[in-house]
Amino acid sequence: MNSSFHHDDGYYRYLTRNMIVSILLVSVAPLIVIAAAILYYFEISYREIALDHLKSMVREHARTVDAFLDERVANIRVLAESHSFEEFSDEQFLTNKLTKLRDSYVKSFVDLGVVNAAGIQVAYAGPFKLRRADYSDAEWFKQAIERHYYISDVFHGLRGLPHFIVAVRQVSSDGEVWILRATVDFERFNSLVQDIRMGKTGVAFILNKKGEFQTTPRRAVVSSTHVYMDFLRSEWVVPDKVTVVEEPDTSGDVCLHVMTSLKGGDWILAFRQNAKDAYAVIHSTRALAALIFVFGVMGIVLMAVVLSRKMVRRISEADLQKEMMNEQVIEAGKLASVGELAAGIAHEINNPVAIMVEEAGWIEDLLEDEDLKQCKSLDEFKRALTQINTQGKRCKQITQKLLSFARKTEPVAQNIQLNDLVEEVVALSQQRARYSNVKLISNLAPDLPTADVSPSEIQQVMLNLINNSLDALENGGGKIEVTTRLKGDRVVIDVEDDGPGIPKANLARIFDPFFTTKPVGKGTGLGLSICYGIVKKMGGEITVNSAVGVGTAFHVHIPISPLHKVEKKPAAVVPSGKIAEA
Repeated sequence: MNSSFHHDDGYYRYLTRNMIVSILLVSVAPLIVIAAAILYYFEISYREIALDHLKSMVREHARTVDAFLDERVANIRVLAESHSFEEFSDEQFLTNKLTKLRDSYVKSFVDLGVVNAAGIQVAYAGPFKLRRADYSDAEWFKQAIERHYYISDVFHGLRGLPHFIVAVRQVSSDGEVWILRATVDFERFNSLVQDIRMGKTGVAFILNKKGEFQTTPRRAVVSSTHVYMDFLRSEWVVPDKVTVVEEPDTSGDVCLHVMTSLKGGDWILAFRQNAKDAYAVIHSTRALAALIFVFGVMGIVLMAVVLSRKMVRRISEADLQKEMMNEQVIEAGKLASVGELAAGIAHEINNPVAIMVEEAGWIEDLLEDEDLKQCKSLDEFKRALTQINTQGKRCKQITQKLLSFARKTEPVAQNIQLNDLVEEVVALSQQRARYSNVKLISNLAPDLPTADVSPSEIQQVMLNLINNSLDALENGGGKIEVTTRLKGDRVVIDVEDDGPGIPKANLARIFDPFFTTKPVGKGTGLGLSICYGIVKKMGGEITVNSAVGVGTAFHVHIPISPLHKVEKKPAAVVPSGKIAEA
């Protein structure tokens, strides 16, 4: 074996390489395509989910900020409409109202002031010295005097600290215009936006139309605000709309900018996050997928090498076995030639031996002559002649056996009674049936006509059918019934068992060569095909009926001998419980 393998070592190495490459192409190529497709669609889906989450978060916080501002305006409007200018001009009264507001709304308000039509603050309640402050030139006063209510941008003003004002315009009983002004706590307002957090780089802030920050971001924000200004100029009129822009910042990192409008389009709530941070799961998934892919490919390569070498080793063994079989065929041919030579020699020896036996008989007859009866060695001559005759006949028998063994003989059809053959086969199979806990019954019709068949071939057919039934029943026991009957001009032999039956899908193939449902080593798939050929050669027919869970019945139809042709009779009635013949 080893010499043959090493003799063709180059061929087997080439075959191994080809098999490894083929396995890798067939295995890895689809893996790459599937992995790439799954990763691609995962990235698309995750990007959509991440962006939808960011949009939803920004939209909800924008609604929270707008609700905060609307609530502060509503607080001041209700307060302004509930009292007169004269009442608010009393600073003690104004201080009491500020205290109630701060207690009711978690210190959302810093101070309150009453401003007349000339822009002079006539009454003030708060921590700063702003009584008689002049706001006539302040932008918020100019806007507030023209509107029913106004929310200013964040500015420093006279107090030098960032703040914004909620102002409500009112008209006194004598027709004079006055304004109730309240400063909203900037830290309280700023916390609404600072609470928007996402990932490591996410930051939220509010800008006005001029691009000025209305809140203090938690981290430094890119100085360029053109993205947000473009949004304010083009999209601010659409309420509740959230826009996402993905572009690199001044540092070259790609950032996500999520924006929506506030305060009727005067402000913009923006959320900025580094794209790598926002899509961190995608990057980690890529790394994990790459790791799995590498280990998967390594496993495939390892299995490809192991399986290829194993298969090539088996191929080399099969090649060696083929060479050995070829040698055996050659040796068998030599033996056949020797057999033919031996047959010829036996034939040539048989003729001289026959002559020797005849001559010995002739000498024995001569010894009966009167003149030779007085010979002293007559008894010895007779003994020798008897021995020659005995050994000559023995040589003739040996040569006859040698001729019979060396020459192929065809099966000879004989006129026989099938019941006798069936009884012999059933008796032969009884031992195995008892060992398998199977009850083997014969039910033979009397007075069956004879058939011209080869006894050895009929025995082969019967043994194969009975053995198949025993194989089907050997695990759980059961019953096999062998029946003979006359059907028209044919004798029918039925072999029926109550085993598991044959699935309908297999019935059409059971007579095909090499088809078998038995485990490896239990059957070759040739038995039924050989039986089919034997019965067809006799001019008969073999059929089968089977039902899963009920059993199987084979029917062998054999023509009767021409010497016993009888008129056709109705088919025998199948006993109750048997599987009907097709």
